[in-house]
Amino acid sequence: MSAQTNRDLKRKETFYLVPGFYKNSKPVTFLAVYIPLNVNYPPLFARKVINNVEKARKNTLEQYKPRPKCVRYLLGYLALLLGTLLFRVRIKGRENIPGQGPFIVAANHFNRLDPALIVYALRRPVNFLMASDQTVEHYLMWAPWLYGFIPTNRTRLAPSTIKQAIKVLRKKEILGIFPEGVSTDNVLRPAKNGVVYLSTVTRAPILPVSVIGLENVLAKWTRGVRPVVTICFGKPFGPYALPKDRQRKEAALRQIGITVMCRIAALMPEKYHGVFSGHPKIKDYRSENRLRNVSS
Repeated sequence: MSAQTNRDLKRKETFYLVPGFYKNSKPVTFLAVYIPLNVNYPPLFARKVINNVEKARKNTLEQYKPRPKCVRYLLGYLALLLGTLLFRVRIKGRENIPGQGPFIVAANHFNRLDPALIVYALRRPVNFLMASDQTVEHYLMWAPWLYGFIPTNRTRLAPSTIKQAIKVLRKKEILGIFPEGVSTDNVLRPAKNGVVYLSTVTRAPILPVSVIGLENVLAKWTRGVRPVVTICFGKPFGPYALPKDRQRKEAALRQIGITVMCRIAALMPEKYHGVFSGHPKIKDYRSENRLRNVSS
């Protein structure tokens, strides 16, 4: 093996034997797996593996798509099984779930496990939007690969994303969005305009959902404790229409984003309200949902 090839392999020694995935969340071919460096490989083979990795790293999460509805339906049973074994789940407001689609599920995003628990509570296949411009830990990539999602670039909303979202709702299916974007904190954050925009162009009612109780979930599991997770569904609202004027449209998007987040905040205790803490609309929406006790 040449010195250059050996150096290239050392730079790429952190491969993982996870079907179809590379460490940096980039899909790869099955040739690009872990290669022990204490073995002398033929230079041609080593170079072929390196070329495959370089080609695969050009791919991104934007190439993913939702699995067929029948596959997601069956995976719902897996979510039901795992949810029952790993958590103690309390579901509130199930009567607010529409009998059939189309509708949009808008939920807070505090943890990577939120989508699985939403599927657990809804008992129906969901077409989730997922940020394609984020980095997902390699050991978690099996979940979005298995269930699939609609890739969404938060800085540059692609026309294909809008088309897929509209297609989902025209088929009377469920679209799942996390207005905040990625999960980075355990309190609410402002909604991203791109996600809010999708909730307006699709002209479908929005079902607010809160998922709380996933703090320190790994530590609880290691102690043999099943975390208590509360999932609450509020009353559907919307749909919304946007004005054509650009300035008025941006102002409307901000206001709709605030409304969506306040409706989610109304379903959870105040300690999770974050930047929306003390907003007067939260009390109104809590009364509308007839929620008195929303403690965790």
